[in-house]
Amino acid sequence: MHYVKAKGILSAKNGMNLYRGCSYGCIYCDSRSKCYQMEHVFEDIEVKENAIELLEDALRRKRKKCMLGTGSMTDPYIPLENNLQYVRKALSLADQYGFGFTLITKSNRVLRDLDLLKSINKKTKAVVQMTLTTYDEELCRKIEPFVSTTKERFETLKILHDAGIPTIVWLCPILPFINDTEENLLGILDYCVKAKVKGIICFGMGVTLREGNREYFYKQLDKNFPNMKNKYILPYNRILKAYFDCRKHKRYTNNAIQFEIELSKNLYNLYTELNNGTYTIGKSTVFIVTRPVKREVFAATFRDRIVHHLLINRILPDLEDKCFIDDSYACRKNKGTLYGVKRLYN
Repeated sequence: MHYVKAKGILSAKNGMNLYRGCSYGCIYCDSRSKCYQMEHVFEDIEVKENAIELLEDALRRKRKKCMLGTGSMTDPYIPLENNLQYVRKALSLADQYGFGFTLITKSNRVLRDLDLLKSINKKTKAVVQMTLTTYDEELCRKIEPFVSTTKERFETLKILHDAGIPTIVWLCPILPFINDTEENLLGILDYCVKAKVKGIICFGMGVTLREGNREYFYKQLDKNFPNMKNKYILPYNRILKAYFDCRKHKRYTNNAIQFEIELSKNLYNLYTELNNGTYTIGKSTVFIVTRPVKREVFAATFRDRIVHHLLINRILPDLEDKCFIDDSYACRKNKGTLYGVKRLYN
């Protein structure tokens, strides 16, 4: 832990990061990504020593009441909060000045501040958001080693509900081959129903694999899930197959020709971007066609079409003996997507 002097505390959307860094050790944590420019060891938590003074000054000067919230760079109830109590002090200020408050956590330590949450909720609104990723307790300990167990979080949600505090569950991230099973998802959803949460958020369901996040995630996979890392690293031969599938019908478009002028370089760049999480969708070309009916068409770039084929090659085997038909993509009356879906199920 180390202290810094902050220039400000509230973001444009009234969020605050009282701490930066975390000691929970969640293997998927995106806050480790270098894009956030954290210039210290992630576990060496940065404490903004003047955060509470800055917050009080900001609340005094605000003309309109609003919802305040803790940011996502760290869980607000990391162990050092027990002694520093910055979150509790922030809640006290929100209560004093008549502001609402929402926070997102994986800890049952939030119950320490139940008195303040109830007080705030009577005057404005207090919302607690809880992340749930695994129904299996043993799996929870592998991917979130130092947080409250899922069962403990479930019990916390029930206590909050009984106290009249609205709750939301973040059902993410869903990690392929790890917690993406039907049993796991149904187990979490059952918890949500029993805890009577107000809603479920599935934002950014997968791990980002950005620089900083990616290296730590792969290291933890090697430690806890031997040979799993290879399933996350896209094999080059899949890109090649997707390219050949794509070029069957699009080889002579201008966009395809430009891509193939430096084919090896462009394929390798696409492969690298997909593996390191930097791939972004390009701009589509928009035009009007008149046959069989007049309609607007959005045509993806050739490299994006390769990604489309990459995805469909991954999805189709899971449909067993079912496959898509031409009617699924038609724009004619009674021959469109819904018609294709009906035929798929029949």
